[in-house]
Amino acid sequence: MTILENYISEISKYQLLDAEKEQNLAARIGSGDKRAVTQLINSNLRLVVSIAKKVCRNGSNSIMDLIQEGNLGLMAAAEKFSSKYNTRFSTYAYPWILQYILRYVHNKTSMISIPQRKEILLRQLSKVQNNFMLKKGRNPTKNELSSILNVDLPLLEEIISLEFSFTSLDAECSDDSDASYGELIPDYTFNPEFQLIKDVERKQVHQLVGTLAEKEQKVIYSRYNFEGRTTVPTLREVSSALGISTETVRQIEIRAMKKLKKIANSYNYIEEFSA
Repeated sequence: MTILENYISEISKYQLLDAEKEQNLAARIGSGDKRAVTQLINSNLRLVVSIAKKVCRNGSNSIMDLIQEGNLGLMAAAEKFSSKYNTRFSTYAYPWILQYILRYVHNKTSMISIPQRKEILLRQLSKVQNNFMLKKGRNPTKNELSSILNVDLPLLEEIISLEFSFTSLDAECSDDSDASYGELIPDYTFNPEFQLIKDVERKQVHQLVGTLAEKEQKVIYSRYNFEGRTTVPTLREVSSALGISTETVRQIEIRAMKKLKKIANSYNYIEEFSA
């Protein structure tokens, strides 16, 4: 027995409800009876299976996944069902169940997931733009779209930004070229020119620091992590290693940085290094 067959066998134990029993349960639900909600849900689990089977014929989604999502829609409908609706529960619950199932299918197949409300607005936007073009012969302005859709401009601009399309990186750029889009994307994982510049800059910095006094060099090497440690040594750690106070380390660092800036801005130093 498959999982689906076992599931159907289990939910078949719950009796179907007639209109009178549904109305009684609806009245109890209105008074906050949670047991009535559970009974209404259990008696309509087969409805979810029926809807899920119809949707599953048109795609590769797992029937049990669709049933699970549909059950969420069924529960939402059961909690909101009222005797005032004057309709059978199956009629009321059908769009709820279908909505949850279709939302799941869309989110699973969509390349980028979009919140449902914005997804609905995006579809409405596309429809309005097409209808406007057919009637007016031009594209609508943002103010016109905002008025027709009854949304403010910031939200409209956000929805417009969600309009996108996908192209495979393996697709050819044009009919006249065999090159694919993927082949035109530059590879920045290895850049010898950039690496050379970084090496030259590193050599410059080491030569520059080498012009300082020995203690100043040690402070700069430690405070700016020339050794590439996981964490940069604190003033206290540097002072302990050099046997001086933290304030002395701070003063040495300030004095050394002033010297480095002065040397770096010196034309003579740059000319000497370039030569």
